[in-house]
Amino acid sequence: MIQLYQVDVDSLEAARWLVFIHQVSPKPAYLRVKVSRRLARVGAVALKNTVYVLPRSDGALEDFQWLLREVVGEGGEATLLQAHLIDGVTDAEVEALFRRARDADYADVLSDARALAQRLDADELTEETRRQAEADLLRLTTRVDEIARIDFFQASGRQSTERQLSMLRERITQRCAPKSAPHEHKHAQYQARTWVTRKGVHVDRIASAWLIRRFIDPQASFKFVPAQGYKPERDELRFDMFEAEFSHEGDQCTFEVLCARFDLRDSGLLCLAELIHDIDIKDGKFGRPETAGFAAQISGIAHLCLEDEQRIYRGSQVCEELLSYFTHKKE
Repeated sequence: MIQLYQVDVDSLEAARWLVFIHQVSPKPAYLRVKVSRRLARVGAVALKNTVYVLPRSDGALEDFQWLLREVVGEGGEATLLQAHLIDGVTDAEVEALFRRARDADYADVLSDARALAQRLDADELTEETRRQAEADLLRLTTRVDEIARIDFFQASGRQSTERQLSMLRERITQRCAPKSAPHEHKHAQYQARTWVTRKGVHVDRIASAWLIRRFIDPQASFKFVPAQGYKPERDELRFDMFEAEFSHEGDQCTFEVLCARFDLRDSGLLCLAELIHDIDIKDGKFGRPETAGFAAQISGIAHLCLEDEQRIYRGSQVCEELLSYFTHKKE
């Protein structure tokens, strides 16, 4: 039986919460487990045994409505309410329930991150170790992104977890990066520098950051600033921004300029540069068949990741894979 209760339109602004009440048969057991997992995935917390709540929003309403239809479709009962609390449990207490739930989620990720850090200390630093560490870090980063989307009241555990992941990312970059980065010895003045670029990185800046760390400055750190008005500090290097040391020149994107200025002529890099050129410059100059797929991946990363460092980390995985593909591909 479907039951949908709503307060009248004039009082909708007072309704802080959506309340989902359901009842399913103990058998088959899979339905109870399925509903429980779905509630956890959307971030709902339990007020009572089968009474769950979410902060009222269009997205939460849609999540609960889909779940309600699923429960009813399997023969259960469900009720969906828009409500505000009057007596008994308070709004602050419900918010605390959400924070505790998300803190527990963050704590799980933090535990895995610390285990990964210990493994990095213990394992021999091989190419396989590096790739596994990067895959594990990507999984943890994805998990934090998922938790953050349902962290409605800014649980305190997020900051420490993201800090641990940032430290791991830096550790992997510095300790597990390929030791044979070509051309590094030719450009000593560009080592361990701070590289500055505009906030909201996309394809050219993401790929250029990967190129810098991979081939030019393995210990590079990145700084993200507004597009206009930034005055660089001493020893900072700017790329892909106004008056930058490395930016567009003629019809070349920043990635192409970096390759030319640092004499990076590997065939795989040149193929990758053609993809980046066509996506960034939008002139269809090279027309490689892989361009549309790469553009879709970068757009997906930009939509999924709000933090620029995360965009660079994920985009670097794609660039690394494409480099391997082009290096071994017979043209």
